[in-house]
Amino acid sequence: MEHRTRLDAYVREIEQALNTYLPALDTAQAYVQEAMRYSLLSPGKRIRPMLTLEFCRVCGGDTAAAMPFACALEMVHCYSLIHDDLPCMDDDAMRRGRPTNHVVYGEDFAVLSGDGLQTAAFETALTSTLPADTVLAAVRELAGAAGVYGMLGGQAVDIRTDGKLPNADALLEMYAMKTGALIRAAGRLGCIAAGAMERTCAADRYTQAVGLAFQLRDDLLDLDRDAEDARTTYPALMGIAATRVRIDELTGQAIAAAREFRDADFLVWLAQYLAGREL
Repeated sequence: MEHRTRLDAYVREIEQALNTYLPALDTAQAYVQEAMRYSLLSPGKRIRPMLTLEFCRVCGGDTAAAMPFACALEMVHCYSLIHDDLPCMDDDAMRRGRPTNHVVYGEDFAVLSGDGLQTAAFETALTSTLPADTVLAAVRELAGAAGVYGMLGGQAVDIRTDGKLPNADALLEMYAMKTGALIRAAGRLGCIAAGAMERTCAADRYTQAVGLAFQLRDDLLDLDRDAEDARTTYPALMGIAATRVRIDELTGQAIAAAREFRDADFLVWLAQYLAGREL
């Protein structure tokens, strides 16, 4: 399958599954479910769940069996975006080309919809029909990546410092938690679903490199906004040219890690695609 075709197919499959796991309701609490669906089903790259499915595939697993974990991961990511956009945090009015959740539904329901997606994520992961010890390992992985040593911890550092980190080491540590933790979990969840825990180290090498390259690419794409907000970013500390060199280095590392798996051409292409994206 041509790589772009595979990417598009993954996005369709993931979005169909998300719609199934979070259906529209006709109940007293339907409004909060509507707010949850508004953000979850808005157009997105679906990179994290895609990585879960692809690592499951290259490890010889059934991607359908990995879908509950993939969708749970996307729900956690989406909840974090809803809360990240709130006025008490980044106060963003637009997300993925649409008004943010709190602009449409109010701050109260934005908080509730984020909370709802977090709990729905674990409900979704637990619908898996894989063996109980596999599901337990996946839920533990997701919880750890989302928590104080992962995504939430990175967001806490970002807020505590008002986005002004003292040096590159502190910045990269924050990136590894805020952005990198869920991307790393994506690869590990795919290995877990395939019953290939022994492949998680190679998956980590790929996802850690891709995750940081992804964030550095975001830094380059957001140069004007970040400069206006006086935020510490890698380009601000190291320069634009050095950032581009680092992205190329990380992409090379990801490609080397991908080649430890059989039939890894899509992972190689995806690393290159993410490093060069414009949107």
